[in-house]
Order: sequence, then structure tokens, then C-alpha cells
Amino acid sequence: MNYENILAASENGIATITINRPTKLNALNKATIEELHSAFDAFDKDHSIRVILLTGSGDKAFVAGADISEFANFSVTQGAELAAKGQATLFDFVENLKTPVIAAVNGFALGGGLELAMSCHFRIASDNAKMGLPEVSLGVIPGYGGTQRLPQLVGKGKAMELIMTAGMLTAEEAKTAGLVNHVVPQSELLELANNIAQKIMKNSPVAIGKAIESINANFKDGVDGYAVEIKNFGDAFGTEDFKEGTGAFLEKRKPSFTGK
Repeated sequence: MNYENILAASENGIATITINRPTKLNALNKATIEELHSAFDAFDKDHSIRVILLTGSGDKAFVAGADISEFANFSVTQGAELAAKGQATLFDFVENLKTPVIAAVNGFALGGGLELAMSCHFRIASDNAKMGLPEVSLGVIPGYGGTQRLPQLVGKGKAMELIMTAGMLTAEEAKTAGLVNHVVPQSELLELANNIAQKIMKNSPVAIGKAIESINANFKDGVDGYAVEIKNFGDAFGTEDFKEGTGAFLEKRKPSFTGK
């Protein structure tokens, strides 16, 4: 598909989605959110795609935030609808994909940009990256899941401080806090993302999807994550990938997974 605000491409089982609004520092507007949903949905349904990488165009920003001009004059009802639709369309949607999503954070990831990165399954960053949720400086709060996911990743106290001060973390500070897994020079960011993707691709896609669901269950209200794990563990025994993986181990050969 052709998009106006993003670039989407795939090669050898790895899809790359690039938010492409460099003159706006890749800020998220409604159209971009819809296009991202469409691209993620298409790649998740394509069984040849084993990993999705998400990054921003240029060398300044992953996503510098939401497009404030779109909602500066919203009412209470419109504001709540904006958050609800955005979470359902993109942020919760990405978090619950069966296909692993790696955020390659290049430059600023602020507000909705950090919220988008946090909705991915994990994050790596360039050494010039800066991350934060500055919404309270605008008289509002994070509305795309930031008040929920940031405490899950860095702890309640650290999240409280970052949100209340509208402060930013450097890439190394984000790594120390557990917000990102790796920090590398910007020129090496996508290479690292692809190297990690290659490691993921050696394993069972169906098992990875079940692992994502099981891990996410621990953070959902009213859901027993242990029960979800038990069910998904049992279900794995009925897959072709389980037969292939155990068979390959016993036969001392490399497995060839099909995702079935």
C-alpha cells in the first residue's frame, strides 16, 4: 500500500515501518495513527513477516509527540474520545500483536512518541535519543497509555517523577531505568535492530506469539497471568512448531519452524 505519512517495506521476513514526517519531527496526527494501524495490521497478518521494526525518518526524532494543533480546541468529550480511539487503534493494538515489534528510537521520543515506543514489545535507542512525557507542561496528562506503561517499565516512583516534572531521560538514563534494552550510535541502530530480529526469527513464531500474550496478561486487570501461561503452554503442544522443535532437538539438527 501507498502511505502519505509512513514508509513500509519488508525483506527476508523483517518488516520496517518508518514514520515519515520529518518536517514535523514525525509528530503523530490522526492520519498517521490510522496509517500505522493499517501497516501493522497488514504485516501481522502476513505469515512471511516474522519481526516488525518501527523507527522514525531523519536523525532528529523517532516521534517528537502528538500533533497538538489537532486537539488544542477540543472539549472534554472530544479529548476522552481522542484517547480512547488512539489507544484502541494503535497503542493497545501494537502491544497485543502476535508478531514481535521492536522500537528503534532515533532521537526524540516525547509524549505520544514515547507512548508508541512503550507499546512496542521492547525498545533499543541511539545514543542521541531523549525520552519523556511532557504533557503536564501543556495542562494535560499522557493519554495514549503513558501513565500505565511507564510505571510498568521503570517503576511507580520514577514514572511519577518523570511525568510530574515533564523531564527527559537521555538514552543511557533510559537504559539504566529499564526503558530501553540497548544503546548504540545512531549509525548502528537499525543494524542492531536487524541483528536482534535475526535471532528472534530462529525461534517458533507461534510460540513467540503465545509468549507475548502470556507476558501481557500479567499487566491486565482481572486477568490471571499464570492461568494464561498454563493454557498457552498446553496449546503449544498441539502445534506443528512444537513437534518440529522437539524433534530437531532430539535429532540434533536445527529446527525449521513454519508458525503453525
